[in-house]
Amino acid sequence: MFPSNTILGGFLVSLLCVGVIGNSLLFMLYVYSFLVRSRFRRPIDPIFIHLVIVNMLTVIFAMISYIMSSFGVRHFLDDAGCKAVLYVFRVTRGLSICTTSILSTFQAITIIPSNSKWAWLKPKLSMWTCCSFLFSWLINLLIYVHVIETVVAKINHTDVGDGYYHVFCKIRLPYFRTKELFLGVIITGDVLFMIIMMLTSFYMVTLLYKHHKGAQHLRSRSLSCKTSPEHRATLSILLLVSCFVIFYWLNNFITLYGFYTHERLPILGVIVVIVSSFYPTFCPFLLMSNNKIISQFISSLSILRITCFQRAFGG
Repeated sequence: MFPSNTILGGFLVSLLCVGVIGNSLLFMLYVYSFLVRSRFRRPIDPIFIHLVIVNMLTVIFAMISYIMSSFGVRHFLDDAGCKAVLYVFRVTRGLSICTTSILSTFQAITIIPSNSKWAWLKPKLSMWTCCSFLFSWLINLLIYVHVIETVVAKINHTDVGDGYYHVFCKIRLPYFRTKELFLGVIITGDVLFMIIMMLTSFYMVTLLYKHHKGAQHLRSRSLSCKTSPEHRATLSILLLVSCFVIFYWLNNFITLYGFYTHERLPILGVIVVIVSSFYPTFCPFLLMSNNKIISQFISSLSILRITCFQRAFGG
């Protein structure tokens, strides 16, 4: 095993640990808030919980094959293993874009002014969210059945295969000719969700700008004006959507290059895995930065530490 493979393996393991720990911690905090601290429960929390679960599965199933390969494992997946790993990865990645789109739309509807003509959407949010989850699961499970039909394990580890590169798996040649149709369906759906994200984000930015202009007028009369929790949450979601869009299109560009280039470059598979893992890995930390429960938890730890210090040295 070459030193470069060991370094890559160490980096991937570190990224995997960061992603799993971050998403697990945020998942436990949201579940704790949702089940125990009911007064802090918010209608948007189930969307965050769903996003965290999807992101954690994406990180695990994206990286596990390359981690094993970088540490010298040559026959980690058979045909069934390739189908399962790539199917779960593609489904969870598709659910990630769906959930981020649902999150952005949910928050845009939440901050709609009560005098707006779209205010009638607010009472229907819970039902709309449940239906959106069911639809996103159904559509992704059906679309990526194609992966189960086309993916097989490599007989030879040095076989780079055709189309999308994977360290242990490849696409069967008879099915490789249908790649344009399959890619077209995926890209069409992804572009649709991206348009929804962009429109809702533009609406939220416009509303925040109007609020900021109004707040400037209020600050001239009172210095105690503070940003509402809804607007802090909106800023957090806008940052989340921006990061998703950047990493998503970068990932798509590299993947499409790998499909259509005549030169087979195994390093592209590693790059795709790293880029596709950045958003689900660091997403929980973006959400933690604006989470009220976490700030209260940190404050309580600080108070506890000060109390223990005073008891230890104060008598």
